[in-house]
Amino acid sequence: MININKQNELINAAMKVRGNAYAPYSNFQVAAALLCADGEIITGINMESSSYGLSVCAERNTIATAVAKGKKDFIALAVISRSGVTPCGACRQVIFDICGDIDIILSDGNGNIQDTTTTKALLPMAFSHKDLG
Repeated sequence: MININKQNELINAAMKVRGNAYAPYSNFQVAAALLCADGEIITGINMESSSYGLSVCAERNTIATAVAKGKKDFIALAVISRSGVTPCGACRQVIFDICGDIDIILSDGNGNIQDTTTTKALLPMAFSHKDLG
């Protein structure tokens, strides 16, 4: 697990953007901050749509932004929500597919760490592109 200073840095980065989340239907704002291997921190927020299936979680938005910037190696992801919830199943799969087994820090809206875990703990026996070869 990454050290507490890096955890707090990720939490603070996510807290700065959480208010930008577009959640007019659920009013459940979520933000994520991804620590890249080169030290850069990339953030993202959830975005809801009136056609609920088109909504995108903060975790997937964050990872897509990182990949669009050419990032390929990741160390940790912080997820900030009102109560410190875990990523949904779709996000767990995307985190595993793109980031591999990284540290996951879950924080409430006040920045208090609720749990620390890993991708493999959230998605045991995960299937990935490596299984296709």
